[in-house]
Amino acid sequence: MAPLILRRVLLLVPNLLLLTFVVFAVMTTWLGSPSVLMLGRDATPEAVHDMDARFGFDQPVPVQYGRWIGAALRGDFGRSFTTQQPVAAMVGPAIPVTLELAFGAIVVAAAAAVGVNSLVVGRRVIGPVVTAASVVGVTVPNFMLGAILIYVLAIRLRWLPTTGWSPWGQGVGPHLLHLLMPVLTLCAFYASAFSTVYRAEYRHAERQIFVRAARAKGLTETRVSFRHILPNAVLPLITYAGLSLGQLVGGAVVTETVFSIPGVGRLLVSAVTSYDYPVILAVTLMILVAVAAANLLADLVYARVNPQVRL
Repeated sequence: MAPLILRRVLLLVPNLLLLTFVVFAVMTTWLGSPSVLMLGRDATPEAVHDMDARFGFDQPVPVQYGRWIGAALRGDFGRSFTTQQPVAAMVGPAIPVTLELAFGAIVVAAAAAVGVNSLVVGRRVIGPVVTAASVVGVTVPNFMLGAILIYVLAIRLRWLPTTGWSPWGQGVGPHLLHLLMPVLTLCAFYASAFSTVYRAEYRHAERQIFVRAARAKGLTETRVSFRHILPNAVLPLITYAGLSLGQLVGGAVVTETVFSIPGVGRLLVSAVTSYDYPVILAVTLMILVAVAAANLLADLVYARVNPQVRL
């Protein structure tokens, strides 16, 4: 297992450096002068020149990137151009919120896809319902589903709070109540996609010889499904779940905006609208690291479940 982890980490480092360099070059050069974008098109050449000299925008991109990544590795992402606060102080509290939302959605979506499609009782009734729900989950956008849930569960039924966020310090109950609708909104698409992947793998594994041998021994259908078919059908789902985290962060941007959640997605939207590029770069770096870590975790879980990978 240790050589596998080492190989994955050695591959992640150059990928992260390359991706962050591309994002940095796009933000600081290829989209235009950051000074002009921040000062406005009516800014004088003297003001643009002074800001370029102040922040080092007049230097070559590799020099700027080297200085930025060196400071970022020390935890210094600079200061926000709009609020003048340290970027680390702005991004730090938002990271746990987005991680909890993203991993909660992944866990709920995977558990729902595996659990529902592995049931053997009432399969003729559950199958069409799961198929219809999958179509709805894939086609309905996050913002529309979030608005529907707010209207039904919060406004009409008054079961849940409409928007906002309640930290753990204010109690477990309020926190879970504020978390439920965003997680359901975010996991709807992924539960549908996971269900499609798992159902196809389940049918493939069901036709294998070892499943027929298990049935020939007289095992119940429930035991065959959860003990023999599930461990083999879930393997591609593990990889797909790890690869889905990048898309999940994109969905979190919309979900956090709809439900007014103080996460990384909402912070990114605010930074983009004001072209606060230090915040954009810091959030982008955090997202890339999170996606890389999730893919590494998926590889390790896959290797744990499938011994052939470790060999």
